[in-house]
Amino acid sequence: MKINRKKLAITVLKGDGIGPEIIDQGLRLMSIFPLTWHFNYGDIGLGSYKLNGNPLPAGTIKKCRTADAVLFGAVTTPLFLKDYVSPIVRLRQILGLYANVRPCYSFERKPKKIDLVIVRENTEGLYSGIEHRLKGGAVAERVITVKACRKIIEFAFKYAADKGRQKITLVHKANILRLTDGLFLKIGRAIAAKHPGIDFEDILIDTAALNLVRKPQTFDVMVTTNMFGDILSDEAAGLTGGLGMAAAANIGRNTGLFEPVHGSCPKYQGKNIANPFACFLAIALMFDYLGLAKFAGMIRTAVAISCQRGLCTHDLGGQLSTTAATESVIKIIRSEYAVN
Repeated sequence: MKINRKKLAITVLKGDGIGPEIIDQGLRLMSIFPLTWHFNYGDIGLGSYKLNGNPLPAGTIKKCRTADAVLFGAVTTPLFLKDYVSPIVRLRQILGLYANVRPCYSFERKPKKIDLVIVRENTEGLYSGIEHRLKGGAVAERVITVKACRKIIEFAFKYAADKGRQKITLVHKANILRLTDGLFLKIGRAIAAKHPGIDFEDILIDTAALNLVRKPQTFDVMVTTNMFGDILSDEAAGLTGGLGMAAAANIGRNTGLFEPVHGSCPKYQGKNIANPFACFLAIALMFDYLGLAKFAGMIRTAVAISCQRGLCTHDLGGQLSTTAATESVIKIIRSEYAVN
């Protein structure tokens, strides 16, 4: 997507916990680029629920629909609040953000760098939210549709082609989940046959989880269903610096939402110690979506340099505060690229 407007409209959803302070650092970073922003703020999460009884107000949804892009912080989802539904999961469904894209890249210096992308179906599967009680237990329905399978697998092949990537790995459990994952696998193989220029393999989820730890360099683009992708992408984050370095793009037909995926981490709220780099990498993904690849590259390079110099927060072995880590990245961008 490329936006051809002088002023870019960004809906900002700061959320709960460390979300607001992390997003504030992201907005500081965005302010150094020679672009004009219009920020429209929306309520979301537990704070919104406590304020007006709704974790995802209709006004917030409207603001997301009309934005060029959405920047999302984090929300707290309490376990046993009966009328509380995860607002980010619901927002993905309402806006049709069917593709979750999680790049996993090791910024530190290693003999073999990790550079893979997990493409996850984002609107159905076990996260469809369809549950009911049974006598002596409960049931959650795993919804897998032909339409959603085609959309996410075709997205993965297009993504690979656009980014010059050579291989797609489809992750499934079709030997056990024969109807649902069997459908996913069947559609994946049919689509792969139409793209002979891209290598294709399919593997079981348990094998994928093992090999992601043992030999992550063998993966390029992985495509899978909702919950499998959620788990694998956090596993991959553990190989590339942790959740403080993990960013995601949620892509739909008309909307893109970009987020650091570390959650609200309320125990770190207000302490100025949370890692802002995942937010910066989410902004880089947003810049890519907006057709600002040059500036996205500047952010990624500056984050890499800051990590390699040890100018980072405690979770990465550094000593910097949240605000000092932000200042480090901004200083690198200004010195390397003469951005003021």
